[in-house]
Amino acid sequence: MVAEGYDTSRGVKSGRSEETWKNRFSKVSGMTVESTADHQLAEPEDGPREQPPADAELRRDIRRLGKLLGESLVRQEGPALLELVETVRRLTRSDPDKAAELLRDLDVPTASRLVRAFSEFFHLANVTEQTHRGRELAAKRRAEGGWLEGTARMIRERGVPSHEVAAAARNLAVRPVFTAHPTEAARRSVLAKQRAVGDLLDAEAAGGSTSRTEQRLAELIDLLWQTDDLRLERPEPDDEARNAIYYLDDLYAEAAPEVLTELADRLAELGGPLPADARPLTFGTWTGGDRDGNPYVSAEVTMRVLRLQHEHGIRDAERMLALLVDELSVSSRVAGASNELRESVRLDLAALSEVEQRFRRINVEEPYRLKIRCIQAKLQRTRQRLAAGLGHTPGLDYLGSAALLEDLEVMRRSLLAHRGSLIGQGRLTEAIRVVRAFGLHLATMDVREHADAHHAVLATLFDRLGEMDRKYADLDRPQRTALLVSELSSRRPLTGLATQLDGADAKTFGVFTTIRDALNDFGPEVVESYIISMTQGIDDVLAAVLLAREAGLLDVHSGTSRIGFVPLLEQAAELRAAGDILDKLLSIPAYRRIVAARDQVQEVMLGYSDSNKDAGIATSQWEIHKAQRALRDVAAKHGVRLQLFHGRGGTVGRGGGPTHDAILAQPWGTLDGAIKVTEQGEVISDKYMLPTLARENLELTVAAVLQASVLHTEPRQSGDQLARWNAAMEAISDSAYGRYRALITDEDLPKYFWASTPAELLGELNIGSRPAKRPNADAGLAGLRAIPWVFGWTQSRQIVPGWYGVGSGLAAARSAGLDSLLAEMHAEWHFFRTFISNVEMTLTKTDLRIAAQYVERLVPGELHHIFERIQQEYDLTIAELLRLTGEEHPLASQPQLARTLGVRDRYLSPLHQLQLELMARRRKAGEPDLALSRALLLTVNGIAAGMRNTG
Repeated sequence: MVAEGYDTSRGVKSGRSEETWKNRFSKVSGMTVESTADHQLAEPEDGPREQPPADAELRRDIRRLGKLLGESLVRQEGPALLELVETVRRLTRSDPDKAAELLRDLDVPTASRLVRAFSEFFHLANVTEQTHRGRELAAKRRAEGGWLEGTARMIRERGVPSHEVAAAARNLAVRPVFTAHPTEAARRSVLAKQRAVGDLLDAEAAGGSTSRTEQRLAELIDLLWQTDDLRLERPEPDDEARNAIYYLDDLYAEAAPEVLTELADRLAELGGPLPADARPLTFGTWTGGDRDGNPYVSAEVTMRVLRLQHEHGIRDAERMLALLVDELSVSSRVAGASNELRESVRLDLAALSEVEQRFRRINVEEPYRLKIRCIQAKLQRTRQRLAAGLGHTPGLDYLGSAALLEDLEVMRRSLLAHRGSLIGQGRLTEAIRVVRAFGLHLATMDVREHADAHHAVLATLFDRLGEMDRKYADLDRPQRTALLVSELSSRRPLTGLATQLDGADAKTFGVFTTIRDALNDFGPEVVESYIISMTQGIDDVLAAVLLAREAGLLDVHSGTSRIGFVPLLEQAAELRAAGDILDKLLSIPAYRRIVAARDQVQEVMLGYSDSNKDAGIATSQWEIHKAQRALRDVAAKHGVRLQLFHGRGGTVGRGGGPTHDAILAQPWGTLDGAIKVTEQGEVISDKYMLPTLARENLELTVAAVLQASVLHTEPRQSGDQLARWNAAMEAISDSAYGRYRALITDEDLPKYFWASTPAELLGELNIGSRPAKRPNADAGLAGLRAIPWVFGWTQSRQIVPGWYGVGSGLAAARSAGLDSLLAEMHAEWHFFRTFISNVEMTLTKTDLRIAAQYVERLVPGELHHIFERIQQEYDLTIAELLRLTGEEHPLASQPQLARTLGVRDRYLSPLHQLQLELMARRRKAGEPDLALSRALLLTVNGIAAGMRNTG
């Protein structure tokens, strides 16, 4: 019997005999293939039978979806594919060598279908785990209270005075910043169907129809199979913006209002209510504004993205107002209304002819509804103005959110004065909080550019003047600094109407004129920060400031600045110099006036990914920790408020890990309510795809910042104890750094990295608009961005960035007689415990048995010494970690997580086998093979889904 399948790699029908696979398997294994009638692509019911009820329910749902997936495979491709899947799955566990032999014999179309089958299982398992996690957290919230309730309880128990809580409430400013960094392998089409699966599971758990649910789940799984896992083209920045907006729209409608209301309630209970103009939670974005190394982000792109965000922001506001207009049927005849509201409505109606006559007639004694109708008309005019590129007309449309908020406040004041306090403090106040959080722009755009680009423009401008005896490029940093300080303090312009810039210089200077135009067109909230990548000295910041002055964004002499300037400290040397850099910057009178114009706030961004790639995880984490202390002290010395922007990646190797722990592990006094944290790639979908998890993640972040701001304002340890811990951590960092640098400076490492990992495939995945390498980078590793660096190590299961050097560091400290001190640090120091926990996680995901297969099959023998070095450090790190934690194996204290990762490995193993087999074929062929490349990319997607990490 022939089972007809669809060859998704070529788009043509292909026949495949079921007997073919049975015969091939029998030949390889000496066994016969069992019938698939009783098989399903799902997790086997092995392991301890006694499981927590929630764990048992999760695994039951995963088995159920696995069964539906098996049925879908038979419908879509025939029973032969399901037989092959089950055969590979069983052989992988019982006889890995025979499984590898079987997989080596597969043709490319069959390998593609097999990879997709395992990948779809991971997609379904992932969303099921997310759904159950959200459900468990919601149940815990009902039983024990949420994150904010727990934080409020701690504040009460500590006896913090209400005025201190009120001060913290005034300063609270949490901003998750969505970046376009390419680490999300799954397409949005796939993520949307996963979301639908999760919604169905939740609806069923809440009492929905099970028969209809089963049918709809089967339909969605068929749709997942028929949806291409791979993007046909590299996304453009506009596409990346749409992806971020997809999540922002959901946050606007559900999670953000709930968290803001919960926060306001808890603060009121503590005696420190949120001020009316507070913005405790806002959102940021880099899509359309991050120019560092991305040639596709132009001035036109930035303006298009801002218009797109406003289109959605206006639409979201209109949906919210549609609910309000239904509710606020308050009659002035019954309850009265303020003269302020009546006059506001009269003026609006006189100016806004588009407010329909029937509303003017039927709502004549319902001033709140009439006011909302006028607000809706202004929003429509704002949309039309932005689309046409016209100027703002006060009273007729909105420029930013200030006038919109004032219109809403007029309504609230009237309600509070006319027996409507509950109404005014209910849905209307919620609407005001949401508008303060999102405005009409949804997210504030950060603009980022490399420091060298600014100096290149200034070199052109200064060299044209001919005032110096040497070229600008020949000046050292102190000379450049002196020149820029002098020029910034002067009143002459460097540019004028006759100034012509070409090429890259024109594009770089155009960034600043674009910001000016955006602020004029969209309002002051759309861009607030200008980030200078690879800041190494104060001249790098001053160069950007001077160009902003030339574009009319600031005036030192009048003390105005429409944007703030943010040094990004990315490598170990700059992190060590963080305090000195900020001290020198704030000591410049002209720059200090700019900070004063920005409400005495100085933002500094800390780069986790590049510092990790440069120095290793131990030194990176330690230098970032010390940099925060130094920046805190310098900011206090100069009387400015420090706002830290944490450039954390998704994986631990790029600074990721649990957000709540990371915030609480910061040094005392570094958090004064304001914090920015990047959210990127697969982290965004993991945190925000499902409403329950979106609510949970927003709340835990806000709660952690509130807790740190109120309760962590002085050292938890004595000066002597902290000094001993610091010295121990220095010893760990020094030894770890030496071990790590010895690896990455080995002249054979670049060849080993490219040979043993599929890093060259990242660009072909089409998951981001930004190139994987920095401009003018060579074939080595120096110019390779942190994302492909982590991506390659993760796909081959070596995960070097997440742990390498830590074992040597801990061993050095132990050899110095610090055993008991290390145990004390692990028990009492939040920073150290969080650091060790994150390393433990990456060690658990590391599998050098799988990595060895990549090395044996793909790496020339003369390079194997690199893997031997990795193996030695891995063994040492495991031993030292277990000695420190006192556990028998990593994650012993988290058995459920350890078991979940173990089960995933059974499905990941065949994907790794197929990946390295296909990589070997591709490299041997030497010539492009589209079908082979496609199959390889599918393995990348599958492994990313199974690992829950790309880069």
